[in-house]
Amino acid sequence: MSLYIIQGAFDLGCMFGILSLGVFISFKVLNIPDMTVDGSFTLGAAISGVVSLMGMPILGIFGAFIGGCIAGLLCAFLQTKLKIQPILSGILMMISLYSINLRILGNSPSLSLFGAETIFSSLDRNMQSLLILIILLVIALFLYLFLNTQLGLSLRACGDNEVMVRASSINTDVMKFIGLACANGLVSTAGALMAQYQVFADSSSGTGTLIIALASIIIGETLIRSFNLKIQLISVIIGAILYRFILTMALQFGVNPTDLKLLSALLVIAAISVPVLQEMRQRHKKRGAHRA
Repeated sequence: MSLYIIQGAFDLGCMFGILSLGVFISFKVLNIPDMTVDGSFTLGAAISGVVSLMGMPILGIFGAFIGGCIAGLLCAFLQTKLKIQPILSGILMMISLYSINLRILGNSPSLSLFGAETIFSSLDRNMQSLLILIILLVIALFLYLFLNTQLGLSLRACGDNEVMVRASSINTDVMKFIGLACANGLVSTAGALMAQYQVFADSSSGTGTLIIALASIIIGETLIRSFNLKIQLISVIIGAILYRFILTMALQFGVNPTDLKLLSALLVIAAISVPVLQEMRQRHKKRGAHRA
């Protein structure tokens, strides 16, 4: 692989890292399988693209974050107030956001940012990579600090044992509102950065983003096992970058781009299976030792 391809894979891996940190909040912290992310990723790309065409790319990033937060709040409303199951509420939001995203894109499946000002326009390739890395690290730092505050600890406790948290007079509904808003806000931010980086926003760009994030989280956990929050966040970032490099290498070896979603699913299955296979191997060794 050329240096250009490696650098491109690193950049995309860092943006996947922001996406994965968002899913980490919903999937690992709150223990909620939130399907909204497939729609909120595209929502961020659409908002960022439209605002960038107006000459305000930085505002587009912040607008995308706010848009994602609103999507997360609506999903939490469906779960907590209307008592809709988490998976179903996420699917409903994902379907709704598809139409909303098309509206934002002007009823067009894609939006070109060619010639428009983006946060990467005036930077060379190395500075672009540095900027993406800095944004990722700042987000990870803020997330770490937030999850160690009193509010953040309550959020983590809600995901661990919701019944116990309610008994401690903590409003679990509020925790879900905050958690899902933050999660989808980060996912939308990743979509916004991706749109400005690739110079286009596409209505189908969010398809499979949940699988991408889960693959990154699980790969990171498989390589680095720890209950320490700081290490967990680092593992998510490493997993995202490694995941992108795996896909890039697969493309270099001639894998059809249309098969990447299948490869992503296989990577998730393989990563999940590793601990199970290790446990089975240990049991087999113990049985062999007892027979001997």
